[in-house]
Amino acid sequence: MTNLHIREDTCLQGNHYNGEHFIARITSIPVLFIVSALGSFFPLVALHCKFIRLPSWLFFVTRYFGSGVIIATGFIHLMAESSQSLNNECLGGVFNRYPMTEGICLMSVFFIFFFDIIAHKKVHERAKLKDKSIQEETIEVDSKDEVLSDKVSQDSTLESQPKPINHRNSENIYQQILNCVVLECGIVLHSVFVGLSLTIAGDEFVTLYIAIGFHQFFEGLGLGSRFATTYWPKGKGHVPWLMCLAYSLTTPTAAGIGLGVRNSYPVGSRTSLITTGVFDALCAGVLIYNSIAELMAYDFMYSNEFADKSMKTLLSGFFFLSFGAFAMALIGRWA
Repeated sequence: MTNLHIREDTCLQGNHYNGEHFIARITSIPVLFIVSALGSFFPLVALHCKFIRLPSWLFFVTRYFGSGVIIATGFIHLMAESSQSLNNECLGGVFNRYPMTEGICLMSVFFIFFFDIIAHKKVHERAKLKDKSIQEETIEVDSKDEVLSDKVSQDSTLESQPKPINHRNSENIYQQILNCVVLECGIVLHSVFVGLSLTIAGDEFVTLYIAIGFHQFFEGLGLGSRFATTYWPKGKGHVPWLMCLAYSLTTPTAAGIGLGVRNSYPVGSRTSLITTGVFDALCAGVLIYNSIAELMAYDFMYSNEFADKSMKTLLSGFFFLSFGAFAMALIGRWA
């Protein structure tokens, strides 16, 4: 008869909270909101407020610096944190025999790619139908004008015929909006665990507090600059403001929840490690895919952003992209 042995759970059932710096933990909630809001709202406010006269080169710098920040977030912060959770020896079983972080991240990349190609196809068809209806309305107006006019020559009639409308512009607009939404979802979901981990941290709280403050500001700057440089159709102008607000509120809200459960939340438990690790890996896949496909490949090679610009401008964009990635990767040493 086969004897079944229940494996002993060796994962930490408590957390590292030590009761120190309690006032600082409380102040971290409004501070995280302020730095997150400053980073995310600044590009939008600077763009829409007339009394803030910022040169165009500053938007250029923040756009590509912010893109670099988002790229590093996926690789350094999310992938590393997921590996730390899912590679914990106390999990045992398949978690110690298979690279779960990389596997889940790979699945996430393919899922978001599938979602992207379906959405891209739908956006393409929608833009094509919309431009076709505009073209038909133009033809109808021209035909009415032709009936009312008694002296229209054949040449002028040919010249008045509407030219085919290129639907690429409207298609690209919807694609950029979709990318903004996907980036927002990936970063906001990750921010929940960032805020939760801060207020229940132990001896490393002070270092983590400072690092996460910079992390939130740079990440918000990356999102905000992307929102500010995206064209939002009529009636959708409030959307980027709401997304910046959602980003600004997520981390401090999670920090407040963490403070409330500081004595009971088992951050090192088996369930917590698996949950945090899986969600970090999923978010990493989302950010890595969007970073490479949109923030790097599309912006630098497939869009018209640098088509008519000098090599100096192109290299400047690459420099600020790299510098943003470097800055966020450096913060990964502490957070």
